[in-house]
Amino acid sequence: MTYATDRLHEEIAYIAYHFHWDLEQILDLEHHDRRRYTEQIAALVTRAMAER
Repeated sequence: MTYATDRLHEEIAYIAYHFHWDLEQILDLEHHDRRRYTEQIAALVTRAMAER
């Protein structure tokens, strides 16, 4: 099974936007690591929004 291209692009954009990593660095991540980073970013963003 392959990972949906649209979802992969969303993850890449999300990580690149928040961590300022380049495409190569993000694509070098294993799928589960990339998903974990997106989950952690979402938690940080949610916490920051709640603290406003």
